[in-house]
Amino acid sequence: MVALSGTLTVPLPVRQAFRLFTPLGEQDWVPHWHPVFPGGRPEDDTDPGTVFETRNHERLTTWVVVDREVGRRVRYARVIPQVNAGTVTVTLDEVHDGHSRVTVDYDLTALSDTGERELAEFASGYPAFLRSWETAIATALDRTAP
Repeated sequence: MVALSGTLTVPLPVRQAFRLFTPLGEQDWVPHWHPVFPGGRPEDDTDPGTVFETRNHERLTTWVVVDREVGRRVRYARVIPQVNAGTVTVTLDEVHDGHSRVTVDYDLTALSDTGERELAEFASGYPAFLRSWETAIATALDRTAP
């Protein structure tokens, strides 16, 4: 098992920043993020029990919203068959000047030798991974600024 935790800053208050970490909201800043809801698109995509799927590099990932604190925290279970499975938790806290500190926790277990190698690579690049989120979000917000 790999347990990773890191933070990034988003230049929005928590209530506005939260949407960026929802299944539909991530489309605003994650290239090629197109969640599909097998049970139909929900009214609230952070309702516990909501199931969605994403594809990245031809790899299917199934996600389930496990729980959430509306507007502040959401926890997902996710499975990439034959690769890894676990949870991703995103927690937002107000810091200063309308900015949010976002803590992202990945707790993943490898399901194969390939999964072991990929988790080791993911763990070693985790700080850079979160910096890329911060950059992508800032870029997306700049594009939508009036």
